Parts: sequence; structure tokens; C-alpha cells
Amino acid sequence: MNSAHRQNDDDLRKLLKESLPPASPSELRRDLWPEMLAQLQRQPVHVPWFDWTLAALAAAALIVFPGIIPALLYHL
Repeated sequence: MNSAHRQNDDDLRKLLKESLPPASPSELRRDLWPEMLAQLQRQPVHVPWFDWTLAALAAAALIVFPGIIPALLYHL
């Protein structure tokens, strides 16, 4: 690496340090998990109709074409 490349790297490093603010070490003021559990319990699980349709089509494909099961398992 010649001196021009080193100079460019140093300039780029300097510009990046100037443009990005230092990361401040911040900690959460409280535990968010109980709030998340409460929200999950408030909201009922809703599965759109097209997800059920895709699941039914996938199941039908496995029943009609059982030879694709090893190929699917291979890709898991």
C-alpha cells in the first residue's frame, strides 16, 4: 500500500469519526419484558385468510406429491 492510499484511508477514517457521533452507553430505565407480555395478552392472535390458504395449498401439495418431502427436508 503506497502513501497515497494510506493518506486516503486516514482521511476517510477522520471523516467517518467526525460525521458519526460517539455511541453513548445507555441502559434501559426499566425492564420491558412485563410490558411486552401484557401487550401480547391484550392482542388476540390474528392469522389472515391468505396464510391459511397458503398452508392448505402446501399441505395439498405434500399429499398429492409426496416425493417433494425429502427435497423440502433437505433444504431445511
